[in-house]
Amino acid sequence: MAEKFSLSKFFGVNDDYDDDYQEPEAPVAKSTSAAPSRPVDSRKVVAMRNAKPNASHIAICEPRIYSDAKSIAKQITSGDAVIVNFARVDESQAQRIVDFLNGTAFAVGGEIKRIGEQIFLCTPHNFEVSGDVAANLGTQFTK
Repeated sequence: MAEKFSLSKFFGVNDDYDDDYQEPEAPVAKSTSAAPSRPVDSRKVVAMRNAKPNASHIAICEPRIYSDAKSIAKQITSGDAVIVNFARVDESQAQRIVDFLNGTAFAVGGEIKRIGEQIFLCTPHNFEVSGDVAANLGTQFTK
């Protein structure tokens, strides 16, 4: 009869363990449904992008060309707020990007607000923006 293959024997490591050893039982997932519960294997838990289940995400972007507006729009449509700094874009490109993002925000029930001379906040429907930076600082940001 062939001997059972063991990696420990192959590498020359001596495994001295108790033959009566039993694996501990995996914890059982609690559920409120009537479905039968299954053991939870902690080795199969994978961290998701957003560790907090109901946390909101705010991205900061500095577009350089008009085509950067597409990636900003994707963030807005996926539910993230985006702070956009137009310091590295010429004025005509910045206006085109603002127009595009204004349409994107409108499409998802959100809004876009100017929060600085060249900085805008784009939010989807699940964000509430209160206050007015331009009003608090006088007419510095109005044109």
